[in-house]
Amino acid sequence: MTRRPLRTRLPLLLTATLVCVCAALALTTVFIQRVYLMGELDGRVADAAEHGVTGAARHPERPADLTFLGTGGHPPGLLAARFGPGGDVLAAAVVRRDAEPAGLTAAQRAALAGVPDDGAAHTRSVPGLGTYRVTALDASGIRVLAGLPTADVRHTLDALVRVETAATAAALVLAGGPCALVVRRQLRPLGRVAATAAQVAREPLGPDRPTALARIPAPDTDPGTEAGQVGAALNRMIDQVEAALAAHRRGEERMRRFIADAGHELRTPLASIAGYAELMNRGTGPGGTADLAWRRIGAESARMTGVVEDLLLLARLAEDRPLQAAEVDLALLAAEAVREARTAGADHVWRLEPPLESPLSVIGDGPRLRQVLSALLVNARVHTPPGTTVTVAVGTGAGGHTVRVRDDGPGIPRELLPTVFDPFTRADPSRSRTGLSEGGSGLGLAVAAAVTRAHGGAVRVDSVPGRTEFTVEFPAAGRRAPVRLPATGRPASRPLGSSA
Repeated sequence: MTRRPLRTRLPLLLTATLVCVCAALALTTVFIQRVYLMGELDGRVADAAEHGVTGAARHPERPADLTFLGTGGHPPGLLAARFGPGGDVLAAAVVRRDAEPAGLTAAQRAALAGVPDDGAAHTRSVPGLGTYRVTALDASGIRVLAGLPTADVRHTLDALVRVETAATAAALVLAGGPCALVVRRQLRPLGRVAATAAQVAREPLGPDRPTALARIPAPDTDPGTEAGQVGAALNRMIDQVEAALAAHRRGEERMRRFIADAGHELRTPLASIAGYAELMNRGTGPGGTADLAWRRIGAESARMTGVVEDLLLLARLAEDRPLQAAEVDLALLAAEAVREARTAGADHVWRLEPPLESPLSVIGDGPRLRQVLSALLVNARVHTPPGTTVTVAVGTGAGGHTVRVRDDGPGIPRELLPTVFDPFTRADPSRSRTGLSEGGSGLGLAVAAAVTRAHGGAVRVDSVPGRTEFTVEFPAAGRRAPVRLPATGRPASRPLGSSA
């Protein structure tokens, strides 16, 4: 159900409150007035009963005598009755205007029967005459009843209700209308603040947002009003959001520019170094000092080229450059990665747990997916001591396929786990390294995580001393549209030599 805005609900609430207050005052006034009028009527009825008893006592030998009604001074509508010893009505009459008292009919007498002679006022409905307040008295065996109609009291209360209703309506018109106008006027700035906040909420807050966020106008930021305080606070919050976005955008642009510039500037001279090293290596006798130096130059240049390629890949992943993808068998990639790992790390124990059913097809870039698996295996080889058992398990689940790389090495330090997939994160020295050329640049796991996310997958790590497991999840082929990955510039046929 749609709720009314505050500028509509508040005047209605104030009006309803005013109506309730006026109604309560009117009802209280009517109730008090009724109590007062009924008390006055009961007093008059008691006086009439005492007057009747006094008049009847003058002629005790006449039990049905009502001559006291004809003495004058009685209001029209006054009725009187005499009761016998058994409580039956012996005589009853009512005073008429400008005429002699008229006797009551049998039905009217029956309505008066049974009134106790306790001197208290009682209400009786007399046919043809209306509602009466009656009192019966007993003075030495003389029982007299007197009563007066309640019509005058009812007419007075009806007139009072009409006056109260008219006064309440006038109060609502005179007070409710201006009150609603004042409330709407005071809440109008708050409505503009809410509209600006909604506009800001709809704005995209990404790094490519070209325009500035909307602001609350200066007249609606007056600190002397509640709405102005809200508007000023919202403007300060928007300023902080824009400053944070600008700083984040500048940091991303600087990092992206650095990575791209470094890759482009270093790739060409590194390629030249690698070419000259290969040329000199072919022209030098085996076993010589120059031969060893140039082999080292070639190895280091290859390592630096791998670092540059990783940086370029991360930059392209950030820029989201598209490339066509194909169907790839994840189980076959895992088997190839384990075979390469056995060749590179003969001092480790490598195990492969193949899936129960094959192939396990995913949509993606085969060389890049191979990089993911190679990076995980290189990470396990570089950062665990010789003799460590590394197990690669490939499986399938609800809507996707998984690859788990598990080792029984010393584990990843707890403080390193939150940033293990960040670029340039290096492992704690407690995870040993096997050689200078494989010291790791801190990019392997970052590239693996970025490529996995580009394929619509996810990667996570769980580590305790004696057990570290990386889990990579990919959507199965047919569960999602073919991905479009960043252009690589050349196929990545080599395994990643960098690691976290």
